[in-house]
Amino acid sequence: MPTPPIHRPQPQAPAPAPTLTPAPDETVSRLRAAFLTGRTRPAAWRKDQLRALRTLLIEHQEEFAAALHADLGKSGTEAHLTETGFVVNEIDHTLRHLDRWLRPRRVPVPLSLAPARARTVREPLGTVLIISPWNYPLMLALAPLVGALAAGNCAVIKPSELAPATSALLADRLPRALDPEAVAVVEGAVPETTALLEQPFDHIFYTGNGTVGRVVMAAAARRLTPVTLELGGKSPAVVEPGADLRAAARRIAWGKFMNAGQSCTAPDYVLAIGDTAPALERHLTTAIREMYGTDPAASADYGQVVNDRHFDRLLALLEDREGGGGNGLGGARLVTGGEHDRTTRYLAPTVLADVAPDAPVMREEIFGPILPIVRVPDLDAAIAFITARDKPLALYGFTASGRTKRRLATETSSGALAFGVPNAHLSVPGLPFGGVGESGLGSYHGAHSIDTFSHTKAVLDKPLLLDPLRAVYPPYTRTKDRLLRRFL
Repeated sequence: MPTPPIHRPQPQAPAPAPTLTPAPDETVSRLRAAFLTGRTRPAAWRKDQLRALRTLLIEHQEEFAAALHADLGKSGTEAHLTETGFVVNEIDHTLRHLDRWLRPRRVPVPLSLAPARARTVREPLGTVLIISPWNYPLMLALAPLVGALAAGNCAVIKPSELAPATSALLADRLPRALDPEAVAVVEGAVPETTALLEQPFDHIFYTGNGTVGRVVMAAAARRLTPVTLELGGKSPAVVEPGADLRAAARRIAWGKFMNAGQSCTAPDYVLAIGDTAPALERHLTTAIREMYGTDPAASADYGQVVNDRHFDRLLALLEDREGGGGNGLGGARLVTGGEHDRTTRYLAPTVLADVAPDAPVMREEIFGPILPIVRVPDLDAAIAFITARDKPLALYGFTASGRTKRRLATETSSGALAFGVPNAHLSVPGLPFGGVGESGLGSYHGAHSIDTFSHTKAVLDKPLLLDPLRAVYPPYTRTKDRLLRRFL
C-alpha cells in the first residue's frame, strides 16, 4: 500500500532571464562559420575556455546545486561530488596535461623511405553536438564539453528537457561564460533534437538509452558523421563467499542508491554466489539505514525519481504486475524498502531477494532504487549468466580471490570492470569511460576525450633533393624487381 504523502522541501532554482533561442540551423551555421576562422585552434583559446568554465562552476555552484535539487532532489554534497566537483576535477586534469596531449608524435620511417620524417598531429574535428541526459544533467553535458573544447572544437549542447531547471541554467550561463561564437545551448525536446540531428555536425556525442542511441546513429549515418554513444545496461555486481560482505554491502548500497538509483553505472542487480545472499541481505538493510536513516523520505541525502512516467515504470517493476506471486512481487521477497509516494516521486531504497532470472525486473535496466538479488550456485554460473546477456556498461566483483578476478577479467566483456567498489572508475581520469556492444560505442575522459574529439592526422615529409624512390618507378627491370622483392 502507498505510504501517506510525504512533504519534502523543494528549494527553487533561480529563474534565468528568458532569452530568444535561434533556430538550430542558424546556431549550427554560426558556429561552423566561427570554426572556419580558426579561432578555436590556438592552445591559448582552449585553455581560456576551460578556465572560464571552471570559474563558472565554482562561482555559481549554489545555483547549479539548487537546479539539481529542483530536478532530482539532489543534496548539495551529492551535487558537488557527482556534478560540479567532478567536472572541475576533469578540467584541472585536462589543463595539467593538455600541452603534452596535443604535442605531435614522431613515428619511425621504414629504411626504404629514408630520408624522411613522419609524425601524427591532432586537429579539431569542427563543430560537435553533445546530447546530454537528465540523470546527471550538468556533469554529462559539461564533461564531454571539456574534451570538445580542449580538442579545439565548437560545440552545441542539447540538455535534457526532463531536467528543466538545469537545462535553463546552462542555457543562461554558458553563453555568458564561454565564447558565444563557439559554444551554444539549444533547449527543447524531441522536435529540437530532431532538427539538430539534421544539421551537418562533425561529431555527435550522445548519452542516454539504446533506443534513442539507434535514432542518433541512423541520423548520423546519413552524413557519415562519427558518433560516440554512451548508453547503459544491466550492470551486475558479483558477490562471492570469502568477501567482506559488510563492506561489500555498504559500497553496493552507496553505488546503487546514489541519485535514487538513476545512474547508468549503478549496480543493476546482484549475483550472490553460494550462501552469500542471507548475510548480504542483512548487511544491505543495515547499510541503507546507516546512510539514509529509518525514514529515507526525510533524508536530505536521498533523491527523487525524475518524473511521474519513470516513477510509474519503477512501481510497475516493483509490483511485478506480470508476475504470478501472491505478494505482488512475482514470487520475489521484499527485503527492505518498497514505500513510495507518487506526489513527491519518492521510492524508498528497495532490495528484493529470491528474484527469478526471467522476472520483469531482470528484463530491462532498472534505473531506479530497486536492487534485485539473484542466487547462483558458483562462479561458473555467474559468468554464464552475465555472458548470456547484453554486454554491460560496468561489471563489479566483490571477492577475495585473485583467480576469480582473473576469470571475470578474461571470461566476461563489459565497458569497465571494477573490484571492490562501484561507480568509482569514473573518477580515475586516466581510465576511458564508455561501453561495449549494447552499452555503448566509443569512450572519453582525460586524454581519451582528446582522442574522441580530434582527428589524428598522419604527416609524412620526404625531401625532394634525393630520390631513391626511382627504384619503384616503372619500367620494372629484372634488377629493380630483385631489389624490390628483397627490400620491400
